[in-house]
Amino acid sequence: MTADRRRTARRPPTSDPSSTPRRSSPSGNASTVDDSRTADLPSPTHRSSTSGSSSVVDDSSPADTASIAGRLPTAVHHPAAPAPGSLLGATPYATETAEAYGATGGYAVAVTPDELLRHLDACGLRGRGGAGFPAAVKLRTVREQGRQARRSGARGEHPAAAVGAPVVVANGEEGEPGSVKDRWLLRARPHLVLDGLGHAAAITGAERGYVYLSDPVAAERVRRALAEREPPLPVEVVETARAYVAGEETAVVRRIDGGPALPTAKPPRPFERGVGGVPTLVANVETLARVALVAARPDLRETIAHTTLVTLSGGTAPPVLTEVPYGVPLRTLAASHGTSAPEGALMGGLFGGLVDARALDLPLEPGALAAAGTALGCGAIRFLAPGTCPVGAAGDAVGHLAAESARQCGVCVSGTAAIGDALDSLAAGTAAADTVERLHRWARGLPGRGACGLLDAAAGLAGSLLRAFPGQVRAHLDAPCPLCRDTAVVREPHRPTRSPRLTVPVPSVTAPHVTAPARTAPAPTAPAPTPPADPMAAVLEGTS
Repeated sequence: MTADRRRTARRPPTSDPSSTPRRSSPSGNASTVDDSRTADLPSPTHRSSTSGSSSVVDDSSPADTASIAGRLPTAVHHPAAPAPGSLLGATPYATETAEAYGATGGYAVAVTPDELLRHLDACGLRGRGGAGFPAAVKLRTVREQGRQARRSGARGEHPAAAVGAPVVVANGEEGEPGSVKDRWLLRARPHLVLDGLGHAAAITGAERGYVYLSDPVAAERVRRALAEREPPLPVEVVETARAYVAGEETAVVRRIDGGPALPTAKPPRPFERGVGGVPTLVANVETLARVALVAARPDLRETIAHTTLVTLSGGTAPPVLTEVPYGVPLRTLAASHGTSAPEGALMGGLFGGLVDARALDLPLEPGALAAAGTALGCGAIRFLAPGTCPVGAAGDAVGHLAAESARQCGVCVSGTAAIGDALDSLAAGTAAADTVERLHRWARGLPGRGACGLLDAAAGLAGSLLRAFPGQVRAHLDAPCPLCRDTAVVREPHRPTRSPRLTVPVPSVTAPHVTAPARTAPAPTAPAPTPPADPMAAVLEGTS
């Protein structure tokens, strides 16, 4: 069961949202949390705990991108015999049990927490939630903040800071509409994620853990996993309503503490003062899964750190979730997915912006993509098939973001709506002469003005469209675009709507047959799909 989502009254955009004054946070940095947010907020957090519990591995190497073959509506592609170090596991179409997980080396203690931290440092594992922050740095920072808080509390300087040990959170709230990796991991490999959460707790000194998500099926599978095997620390499952901003780290903390899943001003950040006021690690579930893999197979740390789950979609080919090594050219991924000669791509979910066809020669590697002005983000890549208008694609994406605004920052409400309206007018051939100039100004002036990254994503989309497709943008000033006309999403002025074209269904994962009773009644699941005859790949039908 998820919490209700209620919407506040919409405010019309200002004529120039970039002129909205910045508000100062306590630190003096720019902040955009508006005091005018309404009291009509989501209902209290729904929780499910285990008896003093939480748990939290597997191993394998990257899946061969050539195995991306054979198509069903939505699929997980993997080799018939998963290589050590892979997240995909042996049976991605069924939830892995504690027994099966343990048989592959899961829950084994191969290294000490300090040794694991050194391995994570050495391999350079980056977070997979979107920002790509080094995992070892984040873990070490929370550990040190916890130690400092305890020392301060012992001296009586900040007694409130010494109330408890650090907290660790597995963040599975996947707000990006083009990504399915986190929900699939929680449905198919909950023990791997919980094992990683346990290792994170051991490194940071945490004594409580949470699994935070909005997917009811994933919640049921995690509860089953907790019931199967008692974890090394208490873990609660916290559900929320799915929203683009609900997975932002301060929104995660706020929700776990019983409030709405809305971002707050920073500082403090969760590593300084998070759940219950104590230092808190908020880590993406894929990041934690890879921590668990490194703990079990430190000899494979480089392979584990330099492969990633990607969700590929776009064109007429069905969406695909697969695992690939860093360095694979984007063009190779497009061909493997079945999108031939794409016009470009929408990168990193909605945060990496648009790139043109020339950029498809870039390698799938965070540093190379960042240097080119785009991002891997959550690993969601939507290819623009031939005949796709990039202006319409940008309008879809910004319209989705505008509809997902938390509506607590005035500049975000007005800015995303204004950008969306400008792109819609370009698509319709009704744009004013200064529309492109205004888009340029907003793309430069709006980033960094909101409490979370939503406004940055919208402004980034506008800027990337102008950089990557200037000719197509200018052409829309001269005449209506037939491609946009045929695929337009009808929106009322200043009332953005989510685009169903951006949504990717989650691959089907059948429930396990376990002797331990589930904490809640299991949700209905589809029958197990029949593996394909091709011995080199297994393909899964998808569900939403």
